[in-house]
Amino acid sequence: MLLHRTTLMRPWRRLAAILSAATLGVGLLAGCGSDSADTSSDKPSDSNSSSASGVFPVTVEHAFGSTKVTKAPERVVSVGYTDDQTILAFGIKPVGMVDQYPNPEGQSPDINTQWPWVKDKWGDTKPEVIMKNGDNGPNFEKIAALRPDLIIAVYSEIDQAAYDKLSKIAPTVGRTKGEKEPFSAPWQENALHIAKALGKAEEGEKMVADIQGQLDEAKKAHPAFANETAVALSWYEDKVAPFTSTDVRGRLVSGIGFKYQTEIDKVAGGSFYTQLSPERIDLVDVDRIFVINDKADTEALKKFKLFANLDAVKKGKVSYLLDSEGPAVGAAISQGTLLSMPYAIDELVKSAE
Repeated sequence: MLLHRTTLMRPWRRLAAILSAATLGVGLLAGCGSDSADTSSDKPSDSNSSSASGVFPVTVEHAFGSTKVTKAPERVVSVGYTDDQTILAFGIKPVGMVDQYPNPEGQSPDINTQWPWVKDKWGDTKPEVIMKNGDNGPNFEKIAALRPDLIIAVYSEIDQAAYDKLSKIAPTVGRTKGEKEPFSAPWQENALHIAKALGKAEEGEKMVADIQGQLDEAKKAHPAFANETAVALSWYEDKVAPFTSTDVRGRLVSGIGFKYQTEIDKVAGGSFYTQLSPERIDLVDVDRIFVINDKADTEALKKFKLFANLDAVKKGKVSYLLDSEGPAVGAAISQGTLLSMPYAIDELVKSAE
Protein backbone atom coordinates (compact mmCIF):
# COMPACT_ATOMS: atom_id res chain seq x y z
CA MET A 1 0.00 0.00 0.00
CA LEU A 2 1.17 3.51 -0.77
CA LEU A 3 0.39 6.86 0.76
CA HIS A 4 -2.16 9.02 -1.05
CA ARG A 5 -2.80 12.64 -0.14
CA THR A 6 -6.41 13.13 -1.04
CA THR A 7 -7.65 9.83 0.29
CA LEU A 8 -6.70 6.52 1.82
CA MET A 9 -7.52 4.12 -0.95
CA ARG A 10 -5.76 0.88 -1.85
CA PRO A 11 -2.70 2.80 -3.06
CA TRP A 12 -2.81 5.70 -0.56
CA ARG A 13 0.14 7.83 -1.66
CA ARG A 14 1.16 11.13 -0.24
CA LEU A 15 3.41 12.85 2.22
CA ALA A 16 5.24 16.11 1.71
CA ALA A 17 7.81 15.50 -1.04
CA ILE A 18 10.94 17.44 -1.92
CA LEU A 19 10.71 18.66 -5.49
CA SER A 20 13.66 17.94 -7.74
CA ALA A 21 15.70 21.01 -8.63
CA ALA A 22 17.05 19.36 -11.75
CA THR A 23 13.81 18.81 -13.62
CA LEU A 24 14.11 21.75 -16.00
CA GLY A 25 16.56 24.60 -16.41
CA VAL A 26 15.44 28.10 -15.52
CA GLY A 27 16.69 29.39 -18.83
CA LEU A 28 14.22 27.24 -20.77
CA LEU A 29 11.40 28.10 -18.39
CA ALA A 30 12.04 31.81 -18.64
CA GLY A 31 11.22 31.67 -22.32
CA CYS A 32 7.81 30.14 -21.68
CA GLY A 33 6.10 32.49 -19.27
CA SER A 34 5.53 36.00 -17.99
CA ASP A 35 4.54 37.80 -14.83
CA SER A 36 0.86 38.10 -15.76
CA ALA A 37 -1.68 35.97 -17.55
CA ASP A 38 -1.29 36.27 -21.32
CA THR A 39 -3.87 34.86 -23.70
CA SER A 40 -2.05 35.79 -26.90
CA SER A 41 -3.00 34.11 -30.15
CA ASP A 42 0.32 32.29 -30.65
CA LYS A 43 -0.65 29.72 -28.05
CA PRO A 44 -1.89 26.37 -29.31
CA SER A 45 -5.58 25.66 -29.12
CA ASP A 46 -7.13 22.24 -28.60
CA SER A 47 -10.22 20.58 -27.18
CA ASN A 48 -8.95 21.18 -23.65
CA SER A 49 -8.94 24.94 -24.02
CA SER A 50 -11.88 26.78 -22.51
CA SER A 51 -12.89 30.38 -22.91
CA ALA A 52 -13.42 32.20 -19.65
CA SER A 53 -14.76 35.49 -18.46
CA GLY A 54 -14.55 37.35 -15.22
CA VAL A 55 -13.36 40.48 -13.49
CA PHE A 56 -9.79 41.41 -14.37
CA PRO A 57 -7.12 42.41 -13.60
CA VAL A 58 -6.87 40.73 -10.21
CA THR A 59 -3.97 40.41 -7.81
CA VAL A 60 -3.92 37.33 -5.59
CA GLU A 61 -1.88 37.27 -2.38
CA HIS A 62 -0.61 33.80 -1.52
CA ALA A 63 2.01 31.93 0.50
CA PHE A 64 4.80 32.75 -1.96
CA GLY A 65 3.98 36.39 -2.66
CA SER A 66 1.43 37.88 -5.02
CA THR A 67 0.36 37.14 -8.58
CA LYS A 68 -1.34 39.50 -11.00
CA VAL A 69 -3.70 38.03 -13.57
CA THR A 70 -4.44 40.63 -16.23
CA LYS A 71 -6.81 38.73 -18.52
CA ALA A 72 -9.25 35.84 -18.37
CA PRO A 73 -7.08 32.69 -18.52
CA GLU A 74 -7.86 30.15 -21.23
CA ARG A 75 -5.16 27.53 -20.65
CA VAL A 76 -5.03 26.68 -16.96
CA VAL A 77 -2.83 23.99 -15.43
CA SER A 78 -3.81 22.54 -12.05
CA VAL A 79 -0.86 21.51 -9.88
CA GLY A 80 -2.93 21.09 -6.72
CA TYR A 81 -4.39 17.65 -6.11
CA THR A 82 -8.00 18.79 -6.27
CA ASP A 83 -7.65 22.25 -7.82
CA ASP A 84 -8.82 20.90 -11.16
CA GLN A 85 -12.30 20.33 -9.74
CA THR A 86 -12.57 23.86 -8.41
CA ILE A 87 -11.42 25.23 -11.75
CA LEU A 88 -14.01 23.03 -13.47
CA ALA A 89 -16.71 24.43 -11.20
CA PHE A 90 -16.23 27.79 -12.91
CA GLY A 91 -16.59 26.35 -16.41
CA ILE A 92 -12.88 26.12 -17.23
CA LYS A 93 -11.37 22.77 -18.24
CA PRO A 94 -7.73 22.57 -17.12
CA VAL A 95 -5.31 21.53 -19.86
CA GLY A 96 -3.16 19.78 -17.26
CA MET A 97 -3.93 18.16 -13.90
CA VAL A 98 -2.62 15.85 -11.18
CA ASP A 99 -3.50 12.15 -11.39
CA GLN A 100 -4.90 11.83 -7.86
CA TYR A 101 -6.09 8.25 -8.14
CA PRO A 102 -3.84 5.97 -10.22
CA ASN A 103 -5.88 4.84 -13.18
CA PRO A 104 -6.35 1.06 -13.49
CA GLU A 105 -3.98 -0.33 -16.11
CA GLY A 106 -5.50 -0.13 -19.58
CA GLN A 107 -8.60 1.72 -18.41
CA SER A 108 -9.80 4.70 -20.40
CA PRO A 109 -10.95 7.38 -19.81
CA ASP A 110 -9.03 8.39 -16.70
CA ILE A 111 -10.92 7.68 -13.47
CA ASN A 112 -10.17 11.21 -12.28
CA THR A 113 -12.40 12.62 -15.01
CA GLN A 114 -15.19 10.12 -14.38
CA TRP A 115 -16.35 10.83 -10.84
CA PRO A 116 -20.13 11.45 -10.81
CA TRP A 117 -19.57 15.06 -9.74
CA VAL A 118 -17.14 15.92 -12.59
CA LYS A 119 -17.96 13.60 -15.50
CA ASP A 120 -20.43 15.90 -17.26
CA LYS A 121 -18.15 18.91 -16.91
CA TRP A 122 -15.14 17.13 -18.42
CA GLY A 123 -17.14 15.62 -21.28
CA ASP A 124 -14.76 14.08 -23.81
CA THR A 125 -11.84 16.27 -22.76
CA LYS A 126 -8.68 14.41 -21.73
CA PRO A 127 -6.32 16.70 -19.83
CA GLU A 128 -2.59 16.05 -19.74
CA VAL A 129 -1.33 14.43 -16.52
CA ILE A 130 1.46 16.69 -15.23
CA MET A 131 2.04 14.75 -12.01
CA LYS A 132 1.02 11.38 -10.62
CA ASN A 133 0.15 10.95 -6.98
CA GLY A 134 3.38 9.87 -5.31
CA ASP A 135 5.74 11.71 -7.69
CA ASN A 136 8.33 13.99 -6.14
CA GLY A 137 6.80 16.97 -7.89
CA PRO A 138 5.18 18.22 -11.09
CA ASN A 139 6.67 17.57 -14.51
CA PHE A 140 7.89 21.04 -15.42
CA GLU A 141 8.63 20.10 -19.03
CA LYS A 142 5.07 18.87 -19.57
CA ILE A 143 3.66 21.99 -17.99
CA ALA A 144 5.82 24.25 -20.15
CA ALA A 145 4.77 22.34 -23.28
CA LEU A 146 1.12 23.01 -22.47
CA ARG A 147 1.81 26.76 -22.70
CA PRO A 148 -0.49 27.72 -19.82
CA ASP A 149 -1.49 31.28 -19.11
CA LEU A 150 -2.23 30.46 -15.46
CA ILE A 151 -1.04 27.77 -13.03
CA ILE A 152 -3.05 26.96 -9.90
CA ALA A 153 -1.11 25.26 -7.08
CA VAL A 154 -3.39 25.78 -4.08
CA TYR A 155 -4.16 22.31 -2.70
CA SER A 156 -0.50 21.45 -3.04
CA GLU A 157 2.69 21.11 -1.01
CA ILE A 158 4.99 22.83 -3.51
CA ASP A 159 7.82 24.78 -1.92
CA GLN A 160 9.40 28.11 -2.85
CA ALA A 161 11.84 26.53 -5.32
CA ALA A 162 9.02 24.78 -7.18
CA TYR A 163 6.92 27.93 -7.15
CA ASP A 164 9.80 29.91 -8.64
CA LYS A 165 10.09 27.39 -11.47
CA LEU A 166 6.39 27.35 -12.14
CA SER A 167 6.17 31.15 -12.15
CA LYS A 168 8.82 31.22 -14.88
CA ILE A 169 6.41 29.25 -17.05
CA ALA A 170 3.27 31.24 -16.29
CA PRO A 171 1.70 33.30 -13.52
CA THR A 172 1.26 30.90 -10.60
CA VAL A 173 -1.05 31.09 -7.60
CA GLY A 174 0.16 29.18 -4.55
CA ARG A 175 -1.71 28.10 -1.45
CA THR A 176 -3.43 30.65 0.76
CA LYS A 177 -1.22 33.11 2.59
CA GLY A 178 -2.41 32.12 6.06
CA GLU A 179 -2.04 28.35 5.60
CA LYS A 180 0.49 27.16 8.20
CA GLU A 181 0.74 23.58 6.96
CA PRO A 182 -0.02 22.31 3.44
CA PHE A 183 -3.57 20.97 3.15
CA SER A 184 -4.74 22.63 6.38
CA ALA A 185 -6.67 25.59 4.97
CA PRO A 186 -10.48 25.33 5.17
CA TRP A 187 -12.10 24.20 1.93
CA GLN A 188 -13.98 27.50 1.84
CA GLU A 189 -10.75 29.51 1.76
CA ASN A 190 -9.23 27.36 -0.98
CA ALA A 191 -12.35 27.71 -3.12
CA LEU A 192 -12.50 31.50 -2.75
CA HIS A 193 -8.76 31.76 -3.37
CA ILE A 194 -9.03 29.97 -6.71
CA ALA A 195 -12.22 31.82 -7.59
CA LYS A 196 -10.41 35.14 -7.21
CA ALA A 197 -7.54 34.00 -9.44
CA LEU A 198 -10.07 33.11 -12.14
CA GLY A 199 -11.82 36.48 -11.83
CA LYS A 200 -14.85 34.70 -10.37
CA ALA A 201 -14.81 35.96 -6.78
CA GLU A 202 -18.51 36.78 -6.61
CA GLU A 203 -19.52 33.48 -8.18
CA GLY A 204 -17.22 31.66 -5.77
CA GLU A 205 -18.78 33.34 -2.76
CA LYS A 206 -22.22 32.17 -3.87
CA MET A 207 -21.07 28.58 -4.40
CA VAL A 208 -19.41 28.48 -0.98
CA ALA A 209 -22.50 29.98 0.65
CA ASP A 210 -24.72 27.36 -0.99
CA ILE A 211 -22.57 24.50 0.33
CA GLN A 212 -22.33 26.08 3.77
CA GLY A 213 -26.11 26.27 3.73
CA GLN A 214 -26.26 22.55 3.02
CA LEU A 215 -23.98 21.90 6.00
CA ASP A 216 -26.08 24.13 8.24
CA GLU A 217 -29.23 22.30 7.18
CA ALA A 218 -27.61 18.97 8.03
CA LYS A 219 -26.77 20.25 11.51
CA LYS A 220 -30.27 21.58 12.02
CA ALA A 221 -31.90 18.34 10.89
CA HIS A 222 -29.65 16.19 13.10
CA PRO A 223 -29.13 17.94 16.45
CA ALA A 224 -28.06 14.63 18.04
CA PHE A 225 -24.81 14.75 16.06
CA ALA A 226 -23.62 17.55 18.35
CA ASN A 227 -23.69 15.17 21.33
CA GLU A 228 -21.24 12.72 19.74
CA THR A 229 -17.50 12.83 19.28
CA ALA A 230 -16.41 11.49 15.90
CA VAL A 231 -13.36 10.73 13.82
CA ALA A 232 -12.59 9.89 10.19
CA LEU A 233 -9.90 7.29 9.61
CA SER A 234 -8.44 4.73 7.29
CA TRP A 235 -6.33 1.57 7.42
CA TYR A 236 -2.78 2.19 6.23
CA GLU A 237 0.27 -0.08 6.49
CA ASP A 238 -1.53 -2.35 8.96
CA LYS A 239 -2.31 0.54 11.28
CA VAL A 240 -5.32 2.66 12.12
CA ALA A 241 -4.71 6.07 10.53
CA PRO A 242 -7.05 8.86 11.67
CA PHE A 243 -7.24 12.25 9.97
CA THR A 244 -6.81 15.50 11.85
CA SER A 245 -9.56 18.01 12.48
CA THR A 246 -7.97 20.44 9.99
CA ASP A 247 -7.94 17.90 7.17
CA VAL A 248 -10.85 18.24 4.75
CA ARG A 249 -12.30 14.94 6.03
CA GLY A 250 -12.20 16.17 9.61
CA ARG A 251 -13.72 19.51 8.64
CA LEU A 252 -16.57 17.80 6.85
CA VAL A 253 -17.37 15.55 9.82
CA SER A 254 -17.48 18.55 12.14
CA GLY A 255 -19.25 20.53 9.44
CA ILE A 256 -22.35 18.33 9.67
CA GLY A 257 -22.43 18.76 13.44
CA PHE A 258 -20.19 16.19 15.14
CA LYS A 259 -17.55 17.09 17.73
CA TYR A 260 -14.24 16.04 16.21
CA GLN A 261 -11.56 14.18 18.15
CA THR A 262 -8.99 16.99 18.22
CA GLU A 263 -6.53 15.01 20.36
CA ILE A 264 -5.40 13.50 17.05
CA ASP A 265 -4.05 16.89 16.00
CA LYS A 266 -1.62 16.89 18.92
CA VAL A 267 0.09 13.67 17.86
CA ALA A 268 -0.02 14.27 14.10
CA GLY A 269 2.86 16.76 14.19
CA GLY A 270 1.43 19.07 11.55
CA SER A 271 0.53 16.28 9.14
CA PHE A 272 -3.00 15.74 7.87
CA TYR A 273 -3.12 12.29 9.51
CA THR A 274 -1.27 10.06 11.93
CA GLN A 275 -0.70 6.32 12.33
CA LEU A 276 -1.62 4.95 15.72
CA SER A 277 0.46 2.53 17.71
CA PRO A 278 -1.60 -0.13 19.55
CA GLU A 279 -1.32 1.74 22.85
CA ARG A 280 -2.88 4.87 21.32
CA ILE A 281 -5.98 3.23 19.87
CA ASP A 282 -7.82 5.17 22.58
CA LEU A 283 -7.66 8.21 20.30
CA VAL A 284 -10.34 6.67 18.09
CA ASP A 285 -12.43 5.29 20.94
CA VAL A 286 -15.19 7.77 20.15
CA ASP A 287 -18.96 7.75 19.63
CA ARG A 288 -18.97 7.68 15.82
CA ILE A 289 -16.34 6.47 13.34
CA PHE A 290 -16.20 7.13 9.61
CA VAL A 291 -13.95 4.72 7.70
CA ILE A 292 -12.73 5.68 4.24
CA ASN A 293 -11.23 2.70 2.38
CA ASP A 294 -11.97 0.40 -0.48
CA LYS A 295 -13.08 -3.18 0.14
CA ALA A 296 -9.75 -4.93 0.72
CA ASP A 297 -8.51 -2.49 3.34
CA THR A 298 -11.92 -2.26 4.97
CA GLU A 299 -11.94 -6.03 5.49
CA ALA A 300 -8.40 -5.92 6.89
CA LEU A 301 -9.41 -3.20 9.36
CA LYS A 302 -12.43 -5.17 10.52
CA LYS A 303 -10.13 -8.08 11.38
CA PHE A 304 -7.89 -5.89 13.55
CA LYS A 305 -8.89 -6.87 17.09
CA LEU A 306 -8.15 -3.55 18.75
CA PHE A 307 -10.45 -1.83 16.27
CA ALA A 308 -13.12 -4.54 16.50
CA ASN A 309 -13.20 -4.12 20.29
CA LEU A 310 -14.00 -0.40 20.20
CA ASP A 311 -17.41 0.48 21.63
CA ALA A 312 -18.45 2.30 18.46
CA VAL A 313 -17.75 -0.82 16.41
CA LYS A 314 -19.64 -3.07 18.79
CA LYS A 315 -22.60 -0.70 18.77
CA GLY A 316 -22.68 -0.44 15.00
CA LYS A 317 -21.76 3.25 15.04
CA VAL A 318 -19.29 2.94 12.18
CA SER A 319 -19.86 4.22 8.64
CA TYR A 320 -17.84 2.24 6.09
CA LEU A 321 -17.48 4.47 3.04
CA LEU A 322 -16.02 3.03 -0.14
CA ASP A 323 -13.32 5.20 -1.58
CA SER A 324 -12.73 4.83 -5.32
CA GLU A 325 -14.95 1.77 -5.70
CA GLY A 326 -18.71 1.73 -6.12
CA PRO A 327 -20.33 5.10 -5.43
CA ALA A 328 -16.92 6.53 -4.44
CA VAL A 329 -18.31 8.39 -1.43
CA GLY A 330 -14.87 8.39 0.17
CA ALA A 331 -13.35 10.10 -2.84
CA ALA A 332 -16.00 12.81 -2.74
CA ILE A 333 -15.32 13.43 0.96
CA SER A 334 -11.54 13.34 0.55
CA GLN A 335 -11.55 15.77 -2.34
CA GLY A 336 -13.81 18.26 -0.61
CA THR A 337 -14.29 20.57 -3.59
CA LEU A 338 -17.08 22.81 -4.83
CA LEU A 339 -18.15 19.97 -7.11
CA SER A 340 -17.79 17.01 -4.74
CA MET A 341 -19.06 18.58 -1.51
CA PRO A 342 -22.82 18.51 -2.22
CA TYR A 343 -22.65 14.77 -2.97
CA ALA A 344 -20.24 14.14 -0.08
CA ILE A 345 -22.44 15.91 2.46
CA ASP A 346 -25.58 14.03 1.41
CA GLU A 347 -23.86 10.64 1.58
CA LEU A 348 -22.02 11.34 4.83
CA VAL A 349 -25.23 12.38 6.55
CA LYS A 350 -27.09 9.30 5.24
CA SER A 351 -24.34 7.05 6.56
CA ALA A 352 -24.66 8.53 10.05
CA GLU A 353 -28.45 8.50 10.32
